[in-house]
Amino acid sequence: MNELAPLPDDGFLIEDDEGPSRLDTPAQAWKVLVVDDEPDVHAITRVVLASFRYAGSGLAILSAYSRGDAERHLRQHPDIALVLLDVVMEEIDSGLRLVHFVREELNNALVRIVLRTGQPGYAPEQEVVLRYDINDYKEKTELTTQKLFTTVIASLRAYQHLTQLERQRAGLEQIVRANRVLAQRL
Repeated sequence: MNELAPLPDDGFLIEDDEGPSRLDTPAQAWKVLVVDDEPDVHAITRVVLASFRYAGSGLAILSAYSRGDAERHLRQHPDIALVLLDVVMEEIDSGLRLVHFVREELNNALVRIVLRTGQPGYAPEQEVVLRYDINDYKEKTELTTQKLFTTVIASLRAYQHLTQLERQRAGLEQIVRANRVLAQRL
């Protein structure tokens, strides 16, 4: 079933601007995009999630240091399962603009978006949760190792369920189309 177990050192994929590292196992990793202008946040996230496993797979962590970098990654990797997103980067609302880009321009309702902010005054939690289609809101100071694990697992589980539902919906559409074709031939 779902487990949390150490991933062998040679089985963890870390991707940044230089491109992907070698990935031997697992065959398919969950893609997580870390969007933050602070390099230390990327480094700490990688260390904390280094042994992460969910549903038999580890993580492929992609890094973006600006909204533009994040948009590029999201276009190149439509199967990103989770975005850990800072609000304040090159502009005070860069993260919120990225949420709009994901949901409205890319029309991606599957990816889970968790806002991680170090400056909650710029984006008050209640207002942001009501106005933007995000899945969680965390202050960086409250995200302990255990809470980050829990947040990532909950997000990946939700993404997994949504993608399964989407595949089932697409399968049902094919059945309906096939039935229409058959009905026209009869």
